[in-house]
Amino acid sequence: MAATLCRNLLPKQGWLPLTQSVRHGSKAVTRHRKPVNFLKQKLIAVTQHIPPTRVIPPGAFPSEASRTPTKESDLVLLLKKDLKKVFQDFRMLAVVQNNASNAEDMILLKNRLHKHNIHVKFFPNQVVRSFLQDCVYSNMSPLFFGPTVLIVCKEPKAKEMLKTLRSSPQMTLMGACIDNTLLSPQGVLRYSKLPSVSVIQGELVSGLTMLTSHTASMLQQHPAHLTALLQQYVKQQSPDGAAGDAPKAEEAT
Repeated sequence: MAATLCRNLLPKQGWLPLTQSVRHGSKAVTRHRKPVNFLKQKLIAVTQHIPPTRVIPPGAFPSEASRTPTKESDLVLLLKKDLKKVFQDFRMLAVVQNNASNAEDMILLKNRLHKHNIHVKFFPNQVVRSFLQDCVYSNMSPLFFGPTVLIVCKEPKAKEMLKTLRSSPQMTLMGACIDNTLLSPQGVLRYSKLPSVSVIQGELVSGLTMLTSHTASMLQQHPAHLTALLQQYVKQQSPDGAAGDAPKAEEAT
């Protein structure tokens, strides 16, 4: 009986066992997720925020902050008032970009410009752009970016301004408005080469005077010539001077 059981239990020679014991190496797990309490899971599920579905796509309407107009401060209103006075009183307004010039260079530039009655004004770019939006000078708004300086003068002294700016390489001319005309830096350079108004007026007066004198001489020449011919004709018709005055008549004709 025992031999029969051993023969049935023991595998036959050349057969593999049905189950094999395989020894795996130990896996070192350093992070274990801590179990969460069941009540805490319920609390998290109940208090989780569920955003409502948006009917209007984002960006279809402007935001509330952009729709509500912001009231300007008293300082901004005062600066705009000064800007309006500057644009009304001065005929030349030049926008110059300040490329990292120190305080000493700026003081020297102010003194050199002040000799020609040219002044330097400082205004924030945001205030200037806001002022130019509702103004006839709105095309000047792209010139105001970065650190800018406004050079103004009651007379269009473009030549003196350019000569002074050449001595300050940190200052770059961006454009100007002279006599309600927006000019580029090349336009300001060409404008500075034009003669002054007094010189043009003198040339105009001299030209008109020359034409008037020439017209007066032409008007006086014909009556004098006609008078000489009539006198010569009278002498020729007289019996005494007909023979002696024949050569004079030929010269007169």
